[in-house]
Formats: sequence, structure tokens, C-alpha cells
Amino acid sequence: MAHFTLYSHAKGANGWSVVFVLKALGLSYETKYLDFGDFTNGEHKQEPYTKINPNGRIPALIDHQNGDSTVWESKACLLYLVSKYDTENKLGVANTPEEQATLAKWLFFQASGQAPYFGQGTFFMYIAPEKIPYAIERYKQEAKRVFGVLESVLADGREWLMAGKCTVADLAFLTWNEAGIRHLLPDGSEKDFPHVFDWHKRTLALPYVAEALKEREAATQSE
Repeated sequence: MAHFTLYSHAKGANGWSVVFVLKALGLSYETKYLDFGDFTNGEHKQEPYTKINPNGRIPALIDHQNGDSTVWESKACLLYLVSKYDTENKLGVANTPEEQATLAKWLFFQASGQAPYFGQGTFFMYIAPEKIPYAIERYKQEAKRVFGVLESVLADGREWLMAGKCTVADLAFLTWNEAGIRHLLPDGSEKDFPHVFDWHKRTLALPYVAEALKEREAATQSE
């Protein structure tokens, strides 16, 4: 049996951030891809999955080597993995109040400021039964705002958000950065956010990220 079972969706952005960390730490896992149906009545909204995650969203992670402990919410999964299994501190940060607060700051910003806006933007552009121009434009502007925050920080010359290395803070942003760049920013935006684009390319080039994205490609093609 694999060390972990990961419940996810092939096209769901949040689940892949957990895969990045699992691969980086060399942890074995089996992914169970849920059928979302029309997004309101899929497997993620019904038992038995809602017994695992009562919020009815992905991802959820079961640790079979720790009494089948269950973690849901992607950022909680990332923190669990690095706190319990990142013994070499590959993706974690120093255990000081300052560093832990900085990590929390970035993860909270991603969870509250990036993912919801980018997710709603793509929803109104591609999934909503009615096109609402005001909603689409609002979320495009929010994407610019979020990228502007990141650009202002990365413009000081740092390669990563914190700790002088890639951490779970950087990995948390990656898949939603992809969605934002592809769907919400206008063409030519690299000139407006050059440091964000460079950071994004650096993260994509990490071997375990590249491996995970190949897995994602295979999963989406087999749907």
C-alpha cells in the first residue's frame, strides 16, 4: 500500500500542489480522481467522500502510516507534510516565530487572495451558464492586483518568496499562477510582471514539479 491516498481531480489546481510536495519528499501515494459531475452533484459532494472531507472539495490526504490521519484543505496538507516528513528541511522554513509567521502569511494570502479570485475568474469565463461581463472584468482586475503584490516583493531580486530557497509557499502559488497567466491576464503581461514570470518559470523547471506536471497531463488525457 502507498504511504498516502490523495483525493483530487485531474484538472483541479489545488490537488497538484500537494503532489509537488509528495514528489519532492519522495513519499509514495495513490491518487483517486473524483468525478465532479456538473460541480454540484459529483462524487466530491456525496458520501463516502464527504465523510473524509465534509467541505466536499479537493484535495484530501490520508496518511496510512499515521493511523489513517486525514487532512483536507490544500495548505493544511502542505503544512502537515513538511512538519512531519520534511526531515531535511527541503521545503520548510526555520522553526522560529518570524519564519513561521512569514510562511503563514504567504499561505494565507494564496488561500484567501489568489485561489478564490482566480478560481472565480475562470468559473465565470468558462463554466457559468451565463456570461456576466462585470464579474469577468472584476476577477481579471483582481488577478492583476495579486500579481502586482507578488511583483512588488520579487522585484527586490529574490528568486523565491522567502528563506532563500523554494518552499511550500512558492509551490502553493504555482498552479493558480498558471491559470491566471493563461486565462486572466491580457497578452503581453510579462512586461508588466517580469519578476513573477521569471519566478513562475523557475518553479516549473524544478524536477519534481516537471514530473508532477507530466502526471497531470496523463491524468487529464485519460479523463
